[in-house]
Amino acid sequence: MAIIYNRADLVAQRARWREAGLTVVFTNGCYDILHPGHIRTLESCRNLGDVLVLALNSDASTARMKGPTRPILPEQERATLAAALEAVNAVTLFEEDTPRELIAALLPDILVKGSDWAHFVAGREEVEAAGGRVVLVPLEPGYSTTATVEEVLSQQ
Repeated sequence: MAIIYNRADLVAQRARWREAGLTVVFTNGCYDILHPGHIRTLESCRNLGDVLVLALNSDASTARMKGPTRPILPEQERATLAAALEAVNAVTLFEEDTPRELIAALLPDILVKGSDWAHFVAGREEVEAAGGRVVLVPLEPGYSTTATVEEVLSQQ
């Protein structure tokens, strides 16, 4: 099971991974209701390096992005579920609207976002300036937390 880190502890752990020569991959999102698309995306991310860090939007950050009815699952439950996934090595939460500050502090070797974010990848400049790279992964067709929530609500 992955460890759920606060920001300071994750940055300290990143230094240890760097010293060990491990390639750190970073991705982020709300991961409100886990679905197969999330799992496959995380597996793709993990295959790019030695360590996968998953940063989750906090409850407040998720609500600002997705609206007042989200998240469905509270942040600690989302973090616990994410930490149980085989592909994930570390989980952390961020309060900001984007993980740019966290990425700048962590400086992962590889920053991954879904292809739906090709227009804007928070932290791209910081990662590339430090010699890292940004990878866009295709989304798994047919899976969307927002669509799932809308479908459930329409059936009530």
